[in-house]
Amino acid sequence: MKLTIVIILSSVLFAHQSIAQSNTKKGKDFFQTKAPGIHNNLGDSLEIEEENQFEDDEPQNKNNQFNPNKSLTIVSEDTSSNEEGETSIIEVAEQIKLDSIWVTYAEYFSVWDSRHVNPYKIDGSKFSDTINFTLFDSSNNFNYSMPLKECKTTSIFGRRYSRWHYGIDLDLETGEPVMACFDGIVRICQIDGRGYGKYILLRHYNGFETLYGHLSRQDVKIGQLLKAGEQIGLGGNTGRSTGSHLHFEVRYEGNALNPENVYDFANNRIKSKIFQLLPEHFEYLKDARKIYYHKVRSGESLGTIARKYRVSLNSIYKMNRMSSRTVIRPGRRIRIR
Repeated sequence: MKLTIVIILSSVLFAHQSIAQSNTKKGKDFFQTKAPGIHNNLGDSLEIEEENQFEDDEPQNKNNQFNPNKSLTIVSEDTSSNEEGETSIIEVAEQIKLDSIWVTYAEYFSVWDSRHVNPYKIDGSKFSDTINFTLFDSSNNFNYSMPLKECKTTSIFGRRYSRWHYGIDLDLETGEPVMACFDGIVRICQIDGRGYGKYILLRHYNGFETLYGHLSRQDVKIGQLLKAGEQIGLGGNTGRSTGSHLHFEVRYEGNALNPENVYDFANNRIKSKIFQLLPEHFEYLKDARKIYYHKVRSGESLGTIARKYRVSLNSIYKMNRMSSRTVIRPGRRIRIR
């Protein structure tokens, strides 16, 4: 009887050690994977001050903290309501296999927010490293696709009057298919009536995120895995848009970079198989974060100021805590961005 118990315990111990060794295999790190400055000329009555906040397209919650105690599944889960705290990478043994690529849960889901474009709170203007991104490598199953069958640029990355345009606009007809640019997973599939309209944000294995705005239809769900070239929706004219087009963004850790640094849209291809991200790609942030004021001159009204800088009166009211009854006098500074 004692001999039988010893044999059984030895077998269990050997099986436990085998499972532990299997679970401690390290996956590849695909997240070590940063647009030229644009000068502006808005007139002599414009005053500029530095803004301490870094760029953000939407109101943000505090960073979400990865909770290894929760059940780990690839589902449409929004962890923005989790306990607040600093983002941290938790070492876990469990791994998932996504299209032949091993990725640890901690690396892939440490920040997962299905409502906000930039939940990372990382200042791109402070990037100091050079990082190489593999965009295309057929031998390792890294594929790419253009977002549209034909890409014709209608508006570039940079300052647009009093606002910063964090992507480029590509011409299309309503109902034209829009494709995923790289393999990845759907992080956001939402509707922003005052901005992007119906939009989708994809997180890619190479470390980038891409955003597709003003869609007429969304064909994917949050948490869905996608291959490069797979249709994600149809182009349109939803949200803050004056005509059918695709608003397209490329982001790294929440910070937008000029898509034309990555893509050759005129020839409908990526510029190179390896993209080198440099600190100068985020130098534009120094200009994008400035606060712009207009000094009121005699005879000017809020309406004339709004038309001059192509901003809405409601925006001016909100930025300056005014109302339609506010009386302005010459010499007053009015924030226009």
